[in-house]
Amino acid sequence: MTTQQPGEKQYPAPHVPERLFPDEAAERRWRSRFLAPRVSVPDWALDAPDASIYVSNASGVWEIYAWDRATGERRQVTDRPNGTLHGTVSPDGESIWWFDDTDGDEFGSWVRQPFDAGGAPQHTETAKAAKAAKAVADVPDGYPAGLEIGHRLVAVGVSTDDGSALYTHAGGETTRFYFRSEDAGIAALSRDERLLAIAHSEHGDSRHPAVRVLATGGFEAVADKWDGEGKGLDALEFSPVEGDPRLLLLHERRGREELLIWDVEADTEQEIELDLPGEVAGTWYPDADALLIVHFHEGRSSLYRYDLASAELAALDTPPGRIGGGGVRPDGSVEYSWSNAAQPPVVRVRRVDGTDEVLLTPPGDPAPGSQALEDAFVDGPGGRIHALVAKPAGTDGPRPTVFLLHGGPHAADEDRFSAYRAVWLDAGFAVVEVNYRGSTGYGSAWRDAIEGRPGLTELEDVAAVHDWAVSSGLTDPQRCVVSGGSWGGYLTLLALGTQPGRWTAGVAGVPVADYVAAYEDEMEQLRSFDRALFGGSPEEVPDVYRECSPLTYLDAVAAPVLVLAGDNDPRCPIRQIENYLDGLAERGAAHAFYRYDAGHGSLVISETITQTAIEVHFAMEAVGLA
Repeated sequence: MTTQQPGEKQYPAPHVPERLFPDEAAERRWRSRFLAPRVSVPDWALDAPDASIYVSNASGVWEIYAWDRATGERRQVTDRPNGTLHGTVSPDGESIWWFDDTDGDEFGSWVRQPFDAGGAPQHTETAKAAKAAKAVADVPDGYPAGLEIGHRLVAVGVSTDDGSALYTHAGGETTRFYFRSEDAGIAALSRDERLLAIAHSEHGDSRHPAVRVLATGGFEAVADKWDGEGKGLDALEFSPVEGDPRLLLLHERRGREELLIWDVEADTEQEIELDLPGEVAGTWYPDADALLIVHFHEGRSSLYRYDLASAELAALDTPPGRIGGGGVRPDGSVEYSWSNAAQPPVVRVRRVDGTDEVLLTPPGDPAPGSQALEDAFVDGPGGRIHALVAKPAGTDGPRPTVFLLHGGPHAADEDRFSAYRAVWLDAGFAVVEVNYRGSTGYGSAWRDAIEGRPGLTELEDVAAVHDWAVSSGLTDPQRCVVSGGSWGGYLTLLALGTQPGRWTAGVAGVPVADYVAAYEDEMEQLRSFDRALFGGSPEEVPDVYRECSPLTYLDAVAAPVLVLAGDNDPRCPIRQIENYLDGLAERGAAHAFYRYDAGHGSLVISETITQTAIEVHFAMEAVGLA
């Protein structure tokens, strides 16, 4: 719900429609897509695999649930006003750990409670305090920077404005074994708990981290690995076999993300070279004799099993769409989530005998389906741009079009189910999603092409796709909306100021609006990211920040703009958004602001529905559909 605190600045509020569509069935359909219960792929205890947890919105808020596979019992674990996303289960299956922040501000600590707590979730602060306690009492609060839980040892990473601090807790004693001003984090703990891998950016580039492995006995360095400037390493996990010092990593030595197995004690490597386009990630099979490969190419993903001895790659046949996570159970079965643009997500299990079936069915009715996506490949100033396009059913000719710009920037739009995309289609918009330079899945050069000129580079690609959409007959050039959240919100505001002739309206959720003020107020991990992306701090490269900040182009904004932001957002803080809104107000520009009590987005489904209704109605009015 939007709130107005005493002393807060007043800005024009948007219209909050009671309904978007006059047709009752259409109104019920779009809301049902958001309200339909969903579940994540479950995580389980390493040594007690019947003890599993997953995240679900079944209560109307995204919370953590426990699932005892032996009894079939499922139980809601967390119950917080703004929801809970981050949790894990200890390897012995005895406890659930989840991250406890304040109203979505991402600043807090890990708490622990028994897996078998009994009864209902914590409905009062007193009950919650009795069941969940700070997991490592003498680790200070901060932003999370990694967590690894063993039987004898726990490793916790914390980030604050001062830098990154890494701790272990063993035998009742907590030790801070690492502290640097540069970004760092806990990455992986070996099965026998002798070795601990950390990610660090001591070389000055947090976007391309290095990896160090330490002995937990005395924290001396066992091995270091850095592939050099512009080539990051991502430590995924140690082998699940006791005494096996092999660490699975992602590298980008050949210009794209690929897998590497590093024996950290022998200092030998096994690069996993696969004849697959695009990029991959992976996880171990339980006996460490094979890898489960998740392959991403042009907005779609698929699963493979890679045998380490024979180098045989076998497809685990899944239909085209998005794999939303996957893991291998002790018996070798693979659990994963799948969806495509037309079909809602479902958590499935592929048995060793090849049978494939639904694993988890949440309560209630499934979400109504939506429209399939089509691919568009457009020549742009930096190379071929991939876009995903959807059109309202039964429509022809140039349409009002919304260009949905993804966040990140290091992320990608995919052929996945989206209740948000679907409501724009229901409203009569064609939808275009652009995997601009900066997106992942298209190689390192494409991802890193925005360095030194972020925002403006991506918008060159958006402009090229916009030109294609108009020339192809898909889009009415007089009725184009640009919209996005987070980095997509930043691009939206920047587009309104640098490409004013293209846009009829803009919808910016939790955006960067004034980059210098954002840098001053944001969490340290993002300041480190920005220094690597921009080439320095605002004091070191002021011209780059000025050129790439939406605030610079306020005078050129001609289209009405809607901004939505959370009071407690540490990523795109509220002050810099108010600076931008103040500038719009001084010019008398058409704008509206929706402010809500949460962080970088909301985990409350009713709040998501309210915000979606505000956004789509605002755009419908701007293009004449309302």
